[in-house]
Amino acid sequence: MKTVSSFEITGWDPVPDADEGEGPFLSEARVSKRYQGDLDGEGRVRLLMCRASAEGPLENAGYIASEQVSGTLGGREGTFVLHHWGIAEAGAPPRTDGHVVPGSGTGELAGLSGTMEIHVDADGKHTLALDYHVD
Repeated sequence: MKTVSSFEITGWDPVPDADEGEGPFLSEARVSKRYQGDLDGEGRVRLLMCRASAEGPLENAGYIASEQVSGTLGGREGTFVLHHWGIAEAGAPPRTDGHVVPGSGTGELAGLSGTMEIHVDADGKHTLALDYHVD
């Protein structure tokens, strides 16, 4: 099954950074999300980011994330974990990819598997495209 659900970031708690000197800027954050649509629920994310420089734009940046999602998907209630990553490069559209961690589904989502992408439109609206199957 394929579904697209909108989401908003409802919390962003950066983890204090150590002084890393020159070079790329690494950071970490705990992020909260609210999903609406065929996926209706909350996401709790541990996010690691890298930017080309601390003061620069979010161009030339990347992230990796582990996200626990709780709620309903296609009318089934439970939790599952997404692992995803993204790259933003000056002059190119952002790229994201990810998957459901095998065996992470609970409740009615036990047996969930799938792949995902995140899209951000010109107005900044975020959506999660999920191609999934529940055994």
